[in-house]
Amino acid sequence: MKLKIAVLAGDGIGPEVTQQATQILRAVAELGGHDFTFVPGLIGGTAITETGSPLPTATLDSALECDAVLLGAVGDNKFNALPPDKRPEAGLLQIRQALGGFANLRPSIAYAALSESSPLRPEVTKDVDILFVRELLGGLYFGAPRWWNKETNEAINTMRYTRDEVVRVARVAFELAAKRRRKVTSVDKANVLEVSQLWRATVTEVAKDYPSVTLEHQLVDSMAMHIMNIPRNFDVVLTENLFGDILSDEAGVITGSLGMLPSATIGGAVNLYEPVHGSAPDIAGTGKANPLGAILTAAMILRHSANLEQDAKAVEQAVHKILDAGYRTADIARGQQPGQTPVSTQEMGKLVHQALAESIDRRQAMHAV
Repeated sequence: MKLKIAVLAGDGIGPEVTQQATQILRAVAELGGHDFTFVPGLIGGTAITETGSPLPTATLDSALECDAVLLGAVGDNKFNALPPDKRPEAGLLQIRQALGGFANLRPSIAYAALSESSPLRPEVTKDVDILFVRELLGGLYFGAPRWWNKETNEAINTMRYTRDEVVRVARVAFELAAKRRRKVTSVDKANVLEVSQLWRATVTEVAKDYPSVTLEHQLVDSMAMHIMNIPRNFDVVLTENLFGDILSDEAGVITGSLGMLPSATIGGAVNLYEPVHGSAPDIAGTGKANPLGAILTAAMILRHSANLEQDAKAVEQAVHKILDAGYRTADIARGQQPGQTPVSTQEMGKLVHQALAESIDRRQAMHAV
């Protein structure tokens, strides 16, 4: 298997966690006899410092020539005085739009070993496995007109969707649900917003093509409560850009830390992969960053761009094994609980690497028998 991956480490802790993720991908390539090529590029604040642009043309051109893009994180407060379209975050929005991925997949899984890391009771989070499918190229984030008139103290953003935009992301959600527990929960605000009324009507129409999948609708405000109270009731959660951003971050409470959450953006010319957490510049370089979100993002590259499902599962199982063994970065450690071993970013990456190598070696040995 050949795969060319653009690696855009970005700002803050981005380079640290991305390094651990690429090392896992290199291990999979070496152990499985695959040919993975990694192409570095600049984005965000580091790109502004070196080139004056949050997304240099060279970075975008290189990314479009790759099979996948692995992004670390963007953002740094020292650029806050710049106009919005010149800040690091603008580079992220620009590359999302240029690559064309419209479906953002965000898993939220309750790890038994981290049950005490969540403020929710263990009986609430037990066995939770939610996959958010967030529409990524429409809604308030990209709708026009948008402006801020500082003279009149007035600002406007536009929430806008077309039927075709809703259809394509809804089909992704139903296809994924058909391979899971066969339930889609579509989230909107149809009691108030015309855009949500279009969304609900369109999703209902698409559901007719998937008779084996159950569809339910939830209003976004009640859904925010249900995710905290009855998260096991949900399988695939489908929603628009803004609601998906908020709800999937809220679901980080289930896992215990945003540092555990991966994501994949599919459907465009090149799939874009990035952990959900931000750049966290306050802990950059301290060894406190949790690389597991980035490592689990690497597993999504293996699943969705390389079609290496077994290897993707092996990475995820390695993460489970290390957590079950009690290894913790600062964000998922809880007090002086017995059985916990504090580790740095790099140490956590090495532990997952070792567990992965052992898993793949066992699998290959079984095949050789």
